[in-house]
Amino acid sequence: MWSGPRCHSTALMRSFENRADTVVIDEPFFGPYLAATGLEHPVAKVVIDEQGRDWQAVAARLAAPLERGATVQFQKQMAHHQLPAFGREWMRGVRHAFLIRDPREILASYVKKREEVALADLGLAQQVELYEWVVRETGQQPYVVDARALLADPRAELTRLCAALDLTFDQAMLAWPAGRRDSDGIWASWWYDKLMRSTGFFEWKPKTVELDADLEALARAAAPFYERLLAVAQRESR
Repeated sequence: MWSGPRCHSTALMRSFENRADTVVIDEPFFGPYLAATGLEHPVAKVVIDEQGRDWQAVAARLAAPLERGATVQFQKQMAHHQLPAFGREWMRGVRHAFLIRDPREILASYVKKREEVALADLGLAQQVELYEWVVRETGQQPYVVDARALLADPRAELTRLCAALDLTFDQAMLAWPAGRRDSDGIWASWWYDKLMRSTGFFEWKPKTVELDADLEALARAAAPFYERLLAVAQRESR
């Protein structure tokens, strides 16, 4: 599942992990991404120590046999972690889906955690590029989940997503026990406080998003990328 930051991808991770047949992997390329970019980040050292610097080693781990007798592996991937220098051959052997969110909502949430944000941080441009690569190079037509549609009707959206992935929808995907999981990234204590209190998908409610002039300009720059994938999501939900 390819997502951008602050995009409800953690809830989808919980949803899939609550299936008896599934194991999840949380942002496996975060360490190599931080090492390659040299970004100043509050968790950079612990993440790199945990995941390593080598994207090829990560790709090899993703291809390893599944644990606990599982038959499904759910990878929560952040689109901006897949740097151009990282190879993509590993991507040919998996099924892809994309989770998108209105950039204005992303920005309203994102700036609560970080003071500065750039277009690349939102992941939408990278999602479009990755989506088009998957279509072109693998022949897949990846399913696109819009976060608003997911929260408005989780059962319907998960049923469509599972069908696109050749899986049977499981009722267990709608609710899960609160708390931390062994599969959570080492950064969970920084960012997953709300997730760890959750027992299901939060209800979507209309909200008024107020952004300053700079963030509004950034939202406008991101809008064409969001609209490109939103059109795919809306076609799929008909």
